[in-house]
Amino acid sequence: MAFDILEPGLATSVQDLGRLGYYNVGIPQGGAMDQLSASMANALVGNAETDAVLECAYLGPKFTTDADAVLAVTGAPVQVKVNGAPVEQWTRLPLAAGDEVSFGMLSGGTRYYIAVQGGIDVPLVLGSRSTYALGALGGWQGRALKAGDTLPVGAVAPSARSVRDSIPEDLRPVYAKEVTVRILPGLYDHRLTAEGMETLVSASWKLTPVADRTGLRYSGPDIAWKPRTQPFGAGSDPSNIVDAGYAVGSIQIPGGKEPIVLHRDAVSGGGYAMVATVISADMDVVARSAPGTVTHFEPVTMEQALTARADAARSRRAVWE
Repeated sequence: MAFDILEPGLATSVQDLGRLGYYNVGIPQGGAMDQLSASMANALVGNAETDAVLECAYLGPKFTTDADAVLAVTGAPVQVKVNGAPVEQWTRLPLAAGDEVSFGMLSGGTRYYIAVQGGIDVPLVLGSRSTYALGALGGWQGRALKAGDTLPVGAVAPSARSVRDSIPEDLRPVYAKEVTVRILPGLYDHRLTAEGMETLVSASWKLTPVADRTGLRYSGPDIAWKPRTQPFGAGSDPSNIVDAGYAVGSIQIPGGKEPIVLHRDAVSGGGYAMVATVISADMDVVARSAPGTVTHFEPVTMEQALTARADAARSRRAVWE
């Protein structure tokens, strides 16, 4: 079974939950930007949570299926069409051989996810089917989809069963125009002045259009760094350091202007100070934000971050129960 791609969309790629264990050699974890929405799509069609899905950014693909299939679309609100007729998002969708699937415009958020029963059947690369386009690694030929691609779908396991017919509204993610993102200060927050740190956590930041799988840039007031004589090996700006490793979710502020949150395809190290890190429970919140989203960074403790991670894990498990 396969999908024949008639139109690829803006940046449609194959993603799963990520490629863990290789960040130390410069290969990012990747995977679906909005992990909860990807997981929900797989739950609807009876896949394993780790099966590969399609991640669609802004403008979605158009494709046909060469065999009967079961589909689900989750994530950012978008009009879904089968043979030109609107169908529901957040529900299980049966398709007949030859059916054409297409999408309208987003009405919120940035990314939505397409799961098919059996999963997108591309080769595992370092334990994952996720696309890392900057490294031409994984996914479908290491890149976003193109018109004319024939994307293989895996065989449906005899034990496959959908966990639920649809995702209730109270379990679905929210796509708000104003969000709070929790952060853990460090490792280099001491390089900011007291006023600079206060600006980071008290200002209203607006997500700019410079936002992709690598990182998201926010506009707002300038943030003051403490002046110092730069050490050998660091750049000339106070925001530069001698190279260090980056945590996923790290916040950098080059030159004291426009904080950048590093996301799933970010490089693993470099010469910018990381003043804080978005907690893992809120990385999906960042991923769902559309340009123009007003964002507040709220500092938390490590204990609070771990509690939030446990709460998020329970919420994710609820989808599969």
